Amino acid sequence: MGINIGLSEQQRHGVVDILNKVLADTYLLLIKTKKYHWDVVGPQFRTLHQLWEEHYEALTVSIDEVAERVRTLNGYPLGTAEGFLKHASLKEHPGDLPNANEMVRRLVVDHEQVIRNLRQYVDQTADEFHDEGTSDFLTGLMEEHEEMAWMLRSFIEGEALDPSGKREKAIAS
Repeated sequence: MGINIGLSEQQRHGVVDILNKVLADTYLLLIKTKKYHWDVVGPQFRTLHQLWEEHYEALTVSIDEVAERVRTLNGYPLGTAEGFLKHASLKEHPGDLPNANEMVRRLVVDHEQVIRNLRQYVDQTADEFHDEGTSDFLTGLMEEHEEMAWMLRSFIEGEALDPSGKREKAIAS
């Protein structure tokens, strides 16, 4: 049966392409988050292990919601590692095991990339494809990534004393 929801086939295909890019990035971010969850060591182990479990559980829910949005628009979600890697803007770091702070930093960078992409996609789905429903959906995803990025940034940001004893803003790198 055809679909008649007020979007042309071209509009729906454009939105499905965007959603599949979001799906690819989110899946790759899930993999990275799980890998760091398994591999983190050091004094921050418990805190990061628990935080990343919360994050990968939220990302898993997001992945399902994105795939279901694709199906709602009568499209088909990506479902292979090859497809995810081909369509993702995020990159892997194979064979590299950074320390805990670098793991956090890399996840911040990835979440911020996803946020920038989502900002563009929110506008594109509304302005170019006239799909305000997907635009709203993507706004919600963007807000989730903003919160995760904030939590991760907060972990590596802090205050330190300079040699004179005054407080200065310090960011671990």
